[in-house]
Amino acid sequence: MAQGHTDNHSTEIKNPGSWKLESSTRGIFIGMAVVGIVGLVASIILSPVRGWSALLMNHFFFMSLALGGLFITSIQYVTNAMWSAPVRRIAESFSAYLPVVLVGFLIICLGIPHLFSWSHSEIVQGDPVLEHKASYLNVTFFVIRNLVAIAVWFLLGRKLVGNSVAQDADGNPVYTLRNRVLSGAFIVLFALTYTMSSIDLLMSLDPHWFSTMFGVYAFAGLFTSSLALLTIFTIVLLRKGLLKGIVNDNHLHDLGKFMFAFTIFWAYIAFSQYMLIWYANLPEETMYFMHRFDGGWKGITIFLLLGKFLVPFFALLPREAKRDAGRLMKVAIWILFAQWIDLIWIIQPEFFKDGPKIGFPEVAGLLAFGGIFCLMVTRFLGTHNIVAIKDPKLAESVLHHHQ
Repeated sequence: MAQGHTDNHSTEIKNPGSWKLESSTRGIFIGMAVVGIVGLVASIILSPVRGWSALLMNHFFFMSLALGGLFITSIQYVTNAMWSAPVRRIAESFSAYLPVVLVGFLIICLGIPHLFSWSHSEIVQGDPVLEHKASYLNVTFFVIRNLVAIAVWFLLGRKLVGNSVAQDADGNPVYTLRNRVLSGAFIVLFALTYTMSSIDLLMSLDPHWFSTMFGVYAFAGLFTSSLALLTIFTIVLLRKGLLKGIVNDNHLHDLGKFMFAFTIFWAYIAFSQYMLIWYANLPEETMYFMHRFDGGWKGITIFLLLGKFLVPFFALLPREAKRDAGRLMKVAIWILFAQWIDLIWIIQPEFFKDGPKIGFPEVAGLLAFGGIFCLMVTRFLGTHNIVAIKDPKLAESVLHHHQ
């Protein structure tokens, strides 16, 4: 242990620099975005409800990944974590997508009449439940509070990431101390605003239904999918040789442990939400699950139990699996896919009672938002160091090992 402590101060770390993305890869991302946007526009014109629901689903999916990157970053600062120093900048890069979140939300505002029944006065009138909720569920307040939330995410994210990047220049530890305070503020505000956003964009699709655990359920999906995406980017950069000598099997092990742990956390929250509603057996609550246990939705419900919990649970259970980059990559991609299906399970039953609609509109939305997300993130990693090279804990983290 004493020798390790000495090495910690003498280790010279080579700056891997930025990630210069190949023009062919950038062209693929641009192509994805263009094809997806055209497809989404066509879907909205030809089948407005399906097109708007596909847009909402993919907007929320990638918004959550961007916020998840900031949340992971903030947790590392608040806990004064050592192991994550080499991969923290990758998590920070996800926040580069936040300006697109604003654009996506403004576009969704155009589709409010197609998505949210509470936006129609003729539906609200005469319905005592909707009339009671009208002071909260109205278009003006909906738009204002979500714009405020996006502004909070953007401003705090820009400051957090800005301090981290500034530290690359002079290595001043004051940036770490500032970010520790900012991270605490971000976590509190994130908890409030993301819960609000998930209730507004997802739960209010059925304005009669409510769940006190829905915000935590949405957060569980955000965190597992963001960890999965962080793992994918880390392995891609590792395979390109850009993180050689900085990220080792022990860092992959920790990423694998987090994915494993929060797969269990998601299952715990999902079961707890269901159990509370099943136990209370109130019609206004149980109808949400009854829609999803019938017809074509039954298969998706079973898939979530097997695919979102049992598959990653057993795939990541062995110690060797968490240290195998190939297996981690496959499991991380699977977790992202399962999260995407989960959002279909949350959103589509409000519009399509007979079963899921997974086809051109949904894939077009994935291509549109996914292409833009990849362009924004790789642009960030192409203009900044992919590692926070002067982070005070980086040298210690490079020597990170498990007993």
